[in-house]
Amino acid sequence: MSFLEKLQQRWQLKSLTQVLLVLVVFACTGTTVLYLKAPLFWLLGITEKTNIVWRTVIYVFAILPAYQVLLLMYGFLFGQFRFFWEFEKKMLKRMRILR
Repeated sequence: MSFLEKLQQRWQLKSLTQVLLVLVVFACTGTTVLYLKAPLFWLLGITEKTNIVWRTVIYVFAILPAYQVLLLMYGFLFGQFRFFWEFEKKMLKRMRILR
């Protein structure tokens, strides 16, 4: 069984094309977050000299929520919104934010 077939089975997707679309969504979201981090940190005055603890806290509270929103947006654009909506709900339940 190939890697993509294992993902298809694990994620309960209907086709390998859907697996590829989901992977494209993850790639686009990750790339977008990389491009957003630098301007956001610049706007907030965060530099390399800023304490690593503060940089991490700001990253968690600013970038991670943006990642979740972007994941849903790209999921919608690539026709995979339902998968990513369920993915988000499952993740929020694991984090005990959603019951």
